[in-house]
Amino acid sequence: MKNWQTLCALEDITPGCGVCAQAGEWQIALFRPDVQSTVFALNNIDPFAQASVLSRGIIGEHQGELWVASPLKKQHFRLRDGLCMEDEAFNIESFEVQISGGNVQVNLAR
Repeated sequence: MKNWQTLCALEDITPGCGVCAQAGEWQIALFRPDVQSTVFALNNIDPFAQASVLSRGIIGEHQGELWVASPLKKQHFRLRDGLCMEDEAFNIESFEVQISGGNVQVNLAR
């Protein structure tokens, strides 16, 4: 069952950047790689540093995939599913996203 929660307006996320939103027990990093309406959602906690910083990471592309580099230790996490490029033991949670009425909604069902 889906559990959609509105976190912000799409226009609140500057293209090419990330923002953090609290959703229940989760700190969620929302990334909008470009001016399109595509948004990705990952757990905001960097598993290497145990810090809430991924939303401040740099978005980049590698071999046709979008990644965010942690601002602390520079590990890379794939935006579509949270895969850690350097060590799969440190993969992070990803969340399904939809845009509805100009708002970014995240599915919190686990």
